[in-house]
Amino acid sequence: MPLMNVLGIETSCDETAAAVVADGRSILSSIVASQVEIHARYGGVVPEVASRQHLLTIVPVIERALTTAGVSWRDISIVAVTNGPGLAGSLLVGVNTAKSIAAVLRLPLVGVNHLEGHVYANWLVEGEPPIFPALCLIVSGGHSDLVLMSGHGQFKRLGRTRDDAAGEAFDKAARVLGVGYPGGPALEKAAQGGKASLVLPRAWLKGTDDFSFSGLKTGLFHLAQERGIKPGSPVVNDAAASFQEAVAEVLAVKTVKAAERLKVKNIVVSGGVAANKLLRRYLLEKSLVPVFIPLLSLCTDNAAMIASCGYYRFQSGRSDGLNLDVVSSLAIGSDRVMTESN
Repeated sequence: MPLMNVLGIETSCDETAAAVVADGRSILSSIVASQVEIHARYGGVVPEVASRQHLLTIVPVIERALTTAGVSWRDISIVAVTNGPGLAGSLLVGVNTAKSIAAVLRLPLVGVNHLEGHVYANWLVEGEPPIFPALCLIVSGGHSDLVLMSGHGQFKRLGRTRDDAAGEAFDKAARVLGVGYPGGPALEKAAQGGKASLVLPRAWLKGTDDFSFSGLKTGLFHLAQERGIKPGSPVVNDAAASFQEAVAEVLAVKTVKAAERLKVKNIVVSGGVAANKLLRRYLLEKSLVPVFIPLLSLCTDNAAMIASCGYYRFQSGRSDGLNLDVVSSLAIGSDRVMTESN
């Protein structure tokens, strides 16, 4: 049986990405054009700037994905594209491009939820993929969700953040401590030079699978004021390490307890915060079931995960058509978006 090559397109926030994935498992190419340097001067993603940059890079990125994969347009079987959640302007660039390609080539067009796509980064691994039922921890700049996955496309949300997402909390803590941007990697780097010796609150929200990090963020802010912690001060690294430990401990402990309660076969971790080494270590140490965590390059936004998800959606008969009005309504909760509340 010939391979089914899926062209994936991802433009939900500030990464312009395209990839070619064979049969949902094998990455033939994965190209990402990052806008981090552009948005770093603002301390967060500016939506209008992001969408304009997508317009400039989307075609070259797709062409490079095909060239790197060593395939032509004739070799593509499906086009998969992120249709939300994300920034409306950014999403429209990817969706319009994907619709045009699918229409011209008369290919099936599959709309992919960005969070579902993150989960499928764990199918792009060597060896056997996760088995069901699996507990998914989706942690990024805009989301911190615990989701029960009973089969391909079968999801039940168990818990979510009640306020700040884990990645958002990292970004804001990085600003308080002045360690740089993007906040997650910058905070982790600062934490490597410190000790988790400072007392910070943890919101366990007992009896629920929900998360909350706003109290932790506020606790760090007050601690910084009381201790006079400023960028460059000796205590910054300890504060970063203490904050990172608080986030990682809550995420890992609540996830493992939920996995034990639900008697799942695997824990599946995804999203940008899944790249955090301390979180990875805590989950692997505490879990009694196998833990799947993507390669670092697949934790952040990419199109390979969208292509993989698109393949499984198509195989299960869920090749949703795309409606641009619906895309706009889905434009919520994007990672690292700069808002007034930041």
